[in-house]
Amino acid sequence: MLIAVPTLESGAADTNALDLVKLLHAAGHRPIVVSNGGKLTGAVIANGGEFVAMNVASKNPLVMMQCARQLSMLIAQRKCDVVHALGRAPAWSAYAAARINGKPFVTTWYKGFREQNALKHFYNGVMAKGDRVIATGEDIADLVRDRYDTPPARLAVLPAMFDAAQFDPQTVTAERGDRLRREWGASPSCRVVVAPGRMVRRKGHHLIVRAAARLKEAGVRDFMIVFTGEDQGRTSYTGELWDLIASTGTNDVIRLAGSGADLPASFAAANVAVFASTQAEGTRRAVLGAQAMGVPTIASDLSAGPEIVLSPPAVAEDRMTGLRFTSGDDAALAAALIRMLGLSETARRTIGLRGRDWILAQHNPKDLAERILQLYVDVAGHRAQT
Repeated sequence: MLIAVPTLESGAADTNALDLVKLLHAAGHRPIVVSNGGKLTGAVIANGGEFVAMNVASKNPLVMMQCARQLSMLIAQRKCDVVHALGRAPAWSAYAAARINGKPFVTTWYKGFREQNALKHFYNGVMAKGDRVIATGEDIADLVRDRYDTPPARLAVLPAMFDAAQFDPQTVTAERGDRLRREWGASPSCRVVVAPGRMVRRKGHHLIVRAAARLKEAGVRDFMIVFTGEDQGRTSYTGELWDLIASTGTNDVIRLAGSGADLPASFAAANVAVFASTQAEGTRRAVLGAQAMGVPTIASDLSAGPEIVLSPPAVAEDRMTGLRFTSGDDAALAAALIRMLGLSETARRTIGLRGRDWILAQHNPKDLAERILQLYVDVAGHRAQT
């Protein structure tokens, strides 16, 4: 099994590559991960994967062709049965290599890629060329169908793999959460809102800053919003955020904690979690993690579907696990924050526990693992017959 992923850092594709390695190795298969590498490389090897360093993250056509040749030889040498691409740049090389060797090609969409022009549409289109195209949510599946007329038989909706044991309030000690609150400067009475997600524009941090300004204007006090995502330094977005924080006067209620934050502990330290994505992102594991930790969750309609965060009016008040708002609408986000922060701690805890029960019931890791393995079996068998 060959898995092609741009990097092995902290993104959805990166962590899913590691999850696939664990799954495949546990099932007796031999996962080979081809990537530029990163901080998860050691974990890939430690969990039974073979790591092959290759510049598959490059968008240079000449480099892509070179990678295609190298991947083709690797597939033949290792006798790979399936090729799975977890990103657009490596997908082009992996697609060519898979076709040269007559092997099935699988792709996974984690988000709705922007398509500003015809060239971008063509570049993104390789992700729709899979013999099976995995979408991590119904919204992503709809997007792929609409853009590329992908036949339903080739589409599979499989949420991101999720380790519920990592996000268990019974095993995440109170001290881990309390330590983070002290580091952030949050008093015992301060209501903490955690906003996970890499520091990139599509995660919507700027909307959260504007919402924080609205909260202050509305007279809301004793709250703090903490950004816990990684800044990979690829864009000027973090600098723009600092400028926005300064211009809105929210520097007293916004914290940028950086990538060193312990995510389960961040949720243990939080009263509310917020996700403000401005691009469709399928099922974000952080959204699942927040709810699994029993944290009431506020999410944009592009961060989580109605089947992930149960929100009125789609469900009754006594079934809600959080609130959803229209992506890009900082006023609606502010209203959701005001409502959630205005509840008693007991009411928020009730909502959070309801969310944990819902996520654990809907996202069974064993069932998902079986579905993924069966997809590989089906696609390999179909390709062998054609």
